[in-house]
Amino acid sequence: MTPQHTTRSTTSAAAPDRAVRATVHGYPRQGRNRELKKAVEGYWKGRVDADALRETAATLRRTHWQQLAEAGIGEVPTGDFSYYDHVLDTSVMVGAVPPRHRAAFAADALDGYFAMARGTQDVAPLEMTKWFDTNYHYLVPELGPDTEFTADSARQVAELGEALALGLNARPVLVGPVTYLLLAKPAPGVPADFQPITLLDRLLPVYAEVLADLRAAGAEWVQLDEPALVQDRTPAELGAAARTYRELGALAERPKLLVASYFDRLGEALAVLAKAPVDGLALDFTDRAAGNLADLAAVGGLPGKRLVAGVVNGRNVWINDHEASLATLGTLLGLAGSVDVSSSCSLLHVPLDVTAERDVDPQVRRWLAFARQKTAEITVLARGLAQGTDSIAAELAANRADLASRAHSPITHDPAVRARTAAVTDADGRRSQPYARRAVAQRAHLGLPLLPTTTIGSFPQTAELRTARADLRAGRLDEAGYERRIEAEIREVIAFQEKTGLDVLVHGEPERNDMVQYFAEQLTGYLATQHGWVQSYGTRYVRPPVLAGDISRPDPMTVRWTTYAQARTAKPVKGMLTGPVTMLAWSFVRDDQPLGDTARQVALALRDEVNDLEAAGTSVIQVDEPALRETLPLRAADHADYLAWATESFRLTTGGVRPDTQIHTHMCYAEFGDIVAAIEDLDADVISLEAARSHMRVADELAGAGYPREVGPGVWDIHSPRVPCADEAATLLRKALGAVPAERLWVNPDCGLKTRGWTETKASLEHLVEAAHRMRARLTTG
Repeated sequence: MTPQHTTRSTTSAAAPDRAVRATVHGYPRQGRNRELKKAVEGYWKGRVDADALRETAATLRRTHWQQLAEAGIGEVPTGDFSYYDHVLDTSVMVGAVPPRHRAAFAADALDGYFAMARGTQDVAPLEMTKWFDTNYHYLVPELGPDTEFTADSARQVAELGEALALGLNARPVLVGPVTYLLLAKPAPGVPADFQPITLLDRLLPVYAEVLADLRAAGAEWVQLDEPALVQDRTPAELGAAARTYRELGALAERPKLLVASYFDRLGEALAVLAKAPVDGLALDFTDRAAGNLADLAAVGGLPGKRLVAGVVNGRNVWINDHEASLATLGTLLGLAGSVDVSSSCSLLHVPLDVTAERDVDPQVRRWLAFARQKTAEITVLARGLAQGTDSIAAELAANRADLASRAHSPITHDPAVRARTAAVTDADGRRSQPYARRAVAQRAHLGLPLLPTTTIGSFPQTAELRTARADLRAGRLDEAGYERRIEAEIREVIAFQEKTGLDVLVHGEPERNDMVQYFAEQLTGYLATQHGWVQSYGTRYVRPPVLAGDISRPDPMTVRWTTYAQARTAKPVKGMLTGPVTMLAWSFVRDDQPLGDTARQVALALRDEVNDLEAAGTSVIQVDEPALRETLPLRAADHADYLAWATESFRLTTGGVRPDTQIHTHMCYAEFGDIVAAIEDLDADVISLEAARSHMRVADELAGAGYPREVGPGVWDIHSPRVPCADEAATLLRKALGAVPAERLWVNPDCGLKTRGWTETKASLEHLVEAAHRMRARLTTG
């Protein structure tokens, strides 16, 4: 589907001035050169003291607010900035510090905060999972029947004061109380059926105190984000939302309340919030939440209330269709007391500034809008809504031309790719034999022991490796010198794994900058950025490539390095690929055709790579799909269609191999219980999953659903700097054996080791192998 450009009814050409504000829900935190990442990691390593870290953060906030104000944003957000995660910040604001972290937090609040995020050698961190269906990770609050909340609004008040001191109109943004409780999980030791939402009566007085503090500090408006309400909610949960905003709305000492939702339509929750005694709603009106427009009309609109209309997509990097947005805004004028213009959600999810991308074709760059460009789009739309379309005639003409350029570009359409995709049959996506027969053939072929050990794929990316890549790009190192460096790293990784006693090895991926970008740079239709950093979690930033056109694979991408590694060991070396769903989910994907069509194109390109790996002698091939669960639509009614094309694309990638070739997949940091049937439908032979932080819950979920294949639930949480001892790994392994039979159980870390250091990696893997050997001996002699 391509953009259609017709004359639409928008605001009148010469409309009288209306009071229209331009605003956003949040802004990228990292800074133009990732100053925040460098300062935080410097603090962890002792190179930056606390005062210097706080000054860096204050400078970034000031810079971001000034950028917004200069772009014409009339109301800037505060409270959206975070050293690590805004949900963790909320836990601190409401006093929900887990007991195991209280002593550290009391001794030093900053160190205690980072201990909750990352853990220490002696204390485990909070669990981490995906923020709805994005690639951002949040720290999961741990709550129980004994949890007592206390208000700590110091950070929120201070940041509001910083913005007001600059003469800016500022609106604090907080995670709403209903969403906070719905995101929380039972604390360790608390029965799994405990419902954190039952703590609402204890939490609301704390929010009331924070709101009063912000009002006293000068806040006219406070935004309470309730994205959890766009998901399917029970009558009791909707009742909790109604009670929350009835009570908060009735407070005598409070600022005006703006309740925000995003990522999908509100559905039945819209009527609840429209009736609540709050002063305004912020709603998403982009394609994925288009139903909000009709739903708002159906509930009678928001007479006398403020509506913040999210018409500029805060999750993708494509330019806005101004005429379509103005048509939506014109309709909304009759449905609310006032209409302001905004992004659909926080701009946290997009890079900072497209003008930094000097290597992108200037024509293509015209199609892209990062955070700074999106703020400009918002202010143009606000001006058009306030003053009429004549006031933005030049901007509308330029926007129309840019959209047409993209729609008709040969970059976006490759007839050969489209013909191949159209020729796909059901048989292309099915292995030649069922799993039970394949498993027998694979055991005979591979000869692996009970509880085979492996890793997920990547090994530490050292400073030397990063320097070598930078030198190659800058011309300081030639291709031959770079390849010698990669070969040396692979030899070291293979030798270490053999010495440690791992059973299925990996080449360590030293040549890869990122598990998606590496492949995107070798596929047609993708664009790579140089500065398009987006926060994934904490100080982990990624540069999602831009999927702009039809996809094909000109040449093999991984065969060279996999076969080089295999030639140096008699043990099997896994071929490592990123699956089609993750290639989409961790990219900025094109929005001009259905996702399923794009997934099929990527799957066919990866299928060529899988077949070439097998032909080169690779007996174990891992196709990672960590994004399968995170990309699941937020509404259950949309699940079946998504899972159909998502699982089909995986099978299309792997369906052409022999029965004795073992196909692995990997997933991490998500909830899997509701997609076990889809995981089985992938038809992979082995799946490895995150399990350490969640205490092997996923193994129980798979067992409860009767999952019949081989499973590797992680026994080492690699997102923490802790080095687990062999006893700790063995304890987790025993829990896994309670759910998965030994003949179907693998032993591995939670995820790849790219972000870890060599010292901790070596010690942790040695302990992992020791734990597996202990359990193997007990099972074989026992």
